[in-house]
Amino acid sequence: MNRTQLKRSSILRMALAGSETMNPDGDGETFILRAVRIGAVVALYWFVSITMVFLNSYLLDNRELDAPLFVTFYQCLVTVGLCWLMQLLSKVCPGLIDFPSVKFDLKTSREVLPLSIVFISMITFNNLCLKYVGVAFYTVGRSLSTVFNVLLSYIILKQTTSLQAIMCCGVILGGFWLGVEQEGMTGNLSWTGVFFGVVASACVSLNAIFTKKVMPAVEGNIWKLSYYNNINACVLFLPLILLFGELGSLASFSRSSDLKFWGMMTLGGVFGFAIGYVTGLQIKFTSPLTHNVSGTAKACAQTVIAVVYNSSSKSLLWWTSNMMVLVGSSAYTWVKSLEMKKTPQRVPPDSAKEQLLPEEKGNLEV
Repeated sequence: MNRTQLKRSSILRMALAGSETMNPDGDGETFILRAVRIGAVVALYWFVSITMVFLNSYLLDNRELDAPLFVTFYQCLVTVGLCWLMQLLSKVCPGLIDFPSVKFDLKTSREVLPLSIVFISMITFNNLCLKYVGVAFYTVGRSLSTVFNVLLSYIILKQTTSLQAIMCCGVILGGFWLGVEQEGMTGNLSWTGVFFGVVASACVSLNAIFTKKVMPAVEGNIWKLSYYNNINACVLFLPLILLFGELGSLASFSRSSDLKFWGMMTLGGVFGFAIGYVTGLQIKFTSPLTHNVSGTAKACAQTVIAVVYNSSSKSLLWWTSNMMVLVGSSAYTWVKSLEMKKTPQRVPPDSAKEQLLPEEKGNLEV
């Protein structure tokens, strides 16, 4: 009896003080410390992701400067600069910062080029969707990435999908169509934005497929891929900016010497770079499935913030469409994670990336 009471009191002290609680890795980290660390990482991911979306919306909604390609080009340029900076800092502080050493190689750049073409299409149409539909409808407008992932995986890779996963896609499709109908009833629907959102969703799926193919060219390192991808993107954007006449908009822009404007532009590029880091960090401290759940909750919070900020009034069916998209996406990830556990020998090395939210699949390369 005394031994039982002693065990119970010891367990209670361990739970409250955490002095003896081990984490799964067995390194002596307390449960409370680990919970606080995970909470901090999740909060950081939410902050970076939500801020990035609102910041991009602000930059693209600039009535004085109608140059979405230039805005995207500049963010890619900032990412290249940050890659160089991180390389330098990793040499100066090797124990603090871990970043691969990358020297530009023309052969590797050519091998990454097919992905870069898909990449610039993805980020351009993604930003154009955000420009025309706004943050509140953005989750629904860009919701078909999972559906295209299933469709294109079958067409290009000949990969079949389970009935449960297809049913999840059906829920997402239903939420998308309901959302479009409800947004149309408010009079705020932009069919141009919906079109850009659908194309962006298809490009996200193509980006995931092409990423698998070019990964060996960069030794499987996502930061090397980001470096080459963004260098190629900067070069590819230049003729597009000329072709679509954005130089004229830039020449007539009254705030071209405004440090605040360029500071916001640079900050947008910094957050675009940071989302790849915090996404990987959240997966490292939790799991791909938990990351998806966190991302779903973040998307819901992001939508609520946008509606409150704009003082909008939305119908019950409008909110239902958002929940259908979010629940369907989370259910799809959960189904795929169960399937991967059943067939571990078939899981590719980058399977964790397959369980990311559509926007993170792209942003890991932004």
